[in-house]
Amino acid sequence: MTALLLLPLLLPIALPALARRALDRLAPVAALWAVTASAVVLAGCSLAALGSLVLVGLLKIPLFAAVGQLVHPLRTASDLVVLPAAATSVGALAVCGWTLVRSVLHQTRAFRAARTQAGRGPSAGDLCVVDSPRPDAYALPGRPHRIVVTTAMLRSLDGPEREALFAHERAHNDGHHHYFLAAAELTAHCHPA
Repeated sequence: MTALLLLPLLLPIALPALARRALDRLAPVAALWAVTASAVVLAGCSLAALGSLVLVGLLKIPLFAAVGQLVHPLRTASDLVVLPAAATSVGALAVCGWTLVRSVLHQTRAFRAARTQAGRGPSAGDLCVVDSPRPDAYALPGRPHRIVVTTAMLRSLDGPEREALFAHERAHNDGHHHYFLAAAELTAHCHPA
């Protein structure tokens, strides 16, 4: 049983190669949904496997072993394998939790800073121009959706290129691209690797 719990921890390592194949064979929207859903499922399986390893390890400790007698005992590996695996799983879960919280705080601060910066610049409809020497453009989700473009980016593009850029960024907001990015960011923190 303990060896089977390693399988969900190994499967996510194959996801990048499978994602490239999906991008080659599927329409972009279908590939986005397939890769995102796969990442969410694999992240849940990784967390469940780590949690199961911790539970199996806890049931080897005499204090918790009495609770383990309430359920039909499962055959597990020896204590020499289970206890280090459980300790490693606790550490992996702690690192995953710590990096997840740190990422959420960082992303929240970055979103607020972008919203504040977009609110200060001139705007026309959903387009907001930010004075910057660095060419950049991005879709800013929320109410209302915004397209943020730097002055350097506007200077570097001609009329049709600007329209293509605006259409591209609007497609991100219309397609709710930010939800897929958030799911990818969160799932990345749910696997120790």
